[in-house]
Amino acid sequence: MRKPVIAGNWKMYKTIGEAVDTALALKPLVGNANHCEVIIAPVFTAIKTVADRLEGSNIRVAAQNCSTEIEEGAHTGELTARMLRDAGAQFVIVGHSERRQLYSETDSMVNRKCAAALASGLDVILCLGESLEQREQGTAERVVSGQLTGGLSGLTASDLDRIIVAYEPVWAIGTGRTASPEQAQEMHAFIRRVFMERYSDQAANDLRILYGGSVKPDNIAGLMSQQDIDGALVGGASLKADSFAQIVNYK
Repeated sequence: MRKPVIAGNWKMYKTIGEAVDTALALKPLVGNANHCEVIIAPVFTAIKTVADRLEGSNIRVAAQNCSTEIEEGAHTGELTARMLRDAGAQFVIVGHSERRQLYSETDSMVNRKCAAALASGLDVILCLGESLEQREQGTAERVVSGQLTGGLSGLTASDLDRIIVAYEPVWAIGTGRTASPEQAQEMHAFIRRVFMERYSDQAANDLRILYGGSVKPDNIAGLMSQQDIDGALVGGASLKADSFAQIVNYK
């Protein structure tokens, strides 16, 4: 059985103090959530403090991005995955649509980040998703398949055990417009088929695929009822402890 994952991406919100307050407020609200893994991704500056304050809890910490470079060096403004792990992160989000759109990240860059993260001891949440235009043109599956195979190129079977995929239709991120559970299930099933064809039945069956895109307390149950949806990557609704806890405690 695939254990569900509910992850909160805090994006570019919260000072260190605000991040700690939210994390500590969340801690007792999800303390009995044994049915899923709980992850939060604060901004870089808050990772160390938040991770320290959550030590011993069931909440794990992710970074929102990492460098393509494995080794430290003259890359002003960048952070290696090893540095993020040293700060207390256990996961890193790679290939988020905002990184692809706003910062021109290519599948090749995403692939290098995946490899760097895995080599440095971080597990990866790999984001995929099509734009509204691509969906309307009927190319959504081709786009998502290309992002998946491009992002995972060259990775080994043991690497795949440390990859979580997050399907985020770009047209549903921060818009209030959510893919229906049936639409999401259709793409999740497609991603699993691609994984099966490229790797193995076992790898595909073990792969956890999260849905992201305007996930809220009132739609999480419908999404989680689908066969191939194994959790959620939550944006805005993860910024408040009570709303995120309601999503975590969807059962």
